[in-house]
Amino acid sequence: MRLGINLGYWGAGMDADNLAVAQEADRLGYSVCWAAEAYGSDAATVLAWVAARTERIDVGSAIFQIPARAPAMTAMTAATLDTLSGGRFRLGLGVSGPQVSEGWYGVRFDKPLARTREYVEIVRRATSRERLTHSGEHWTLPLPDGPGKPLKLTVHPVRERIPVYIAAIGPKNLEQTGEIADGALLIFYSPEHAEETTLGALRAGREKAGKTMEGFDVVPTVPLAVGDDPEALADTFRPYTALYVGGMGSRKQNFYNRLARRMGYEKEAAEIQDRYLAGDRDGAAAAVPRRLIDSTTLLGPVERIADRMRAYAEAGVTTLTLAPAGFTLEERLASLRAGVAALERSGLA
Repeated sequence: MRLGINLGYWGAGMDADNLAVAQEADRLGYSVCWAAEAYGSDAATVLAWVAARTERIDVGSAIFQIPARAPAMTAMTAATLDTLSGGRFRLGLGVSGPQVSEGWYGVRFDKPLARTREYVEIVRRATSRERLTHSGEHWTLPLPDGPGKPLKLTVHPVRERIPVYIAAIGPKNLEQTGEIADGALLIFYSPEHAEETTLGALRAGREKAGKTMEGFDVVPTVPLAVGDDPEALADTFRPYTALYVGGMGSRKQNFYNRLARRMGYEKEAAEIQDRYLAGDRDGAAAAVPRRLIDSTTLLGPVERIADRMRAYAEAGVTTLTLAPAGFTLEERLASLRAGVAALERSGLA
């Protein structure tokens, strides 16, 4: 099992520190550094900056939002980043959510599975430097009855095939991800519930494509907090969990709330959402079960974290991406080092 680092969103108050975190992860031998985007900083610019200031670590988008870019533009960006980084780019894609897709980009959040499938097909065709043609429900290239003609990417990526990852939560999305992608970007991944919430669907998709899980990258982002008191550390993640389970999306369309319900927290997920949408964020955070936090994070001293890393590896994880907690740069760097120490102690390095 390899380690990754997730910088999250640029512009979250730790901009100057994020580069130092990426550079320390590079020095420590982390496999990949991911950057995210929503409706603030874009991930492509951040990744170009990180790639320019690091030497070995891969850089990955977690995610490039599908409604934000035409697929050909994403192929151009991926090829450029792969070239500039010397073959260190990983392309993570996702449909975002209805609030961002429709509120920020003005793109209807409809048929996300079909849209994703077409998008990946176009990106793969373009980055492989085929002349680009596509006839689908969502994109037609070139446009008919006009001056457009099939074009070929002029940039030569370092690799013949840039790895494609998809952010997936729901069963149908997970199955399609297993079928068409090289890896899955996951959140709130619980080793205790991995088979029924995630792995079964991914495996079904791989089988549909005539493949096994061999070589498929299972990549959850897992919050990390190091210390002697796991219970106190769990409390620091209550607002984070409440935000996603209770407030990310609408009452009818919250993927994280549905995931918590599939993990067996039906009643608790409903209460968290009710409180959060009513404006009671403190109450929503208090309603988050400690066992939900503990099963989806890495908490405690290095020995305990090493034990949990073994559980993640046994539950199919191939790249464990850490999101280290900390209010200071020193705390975040210490967490990065503790992550390496725990992996070595686990025997998985």
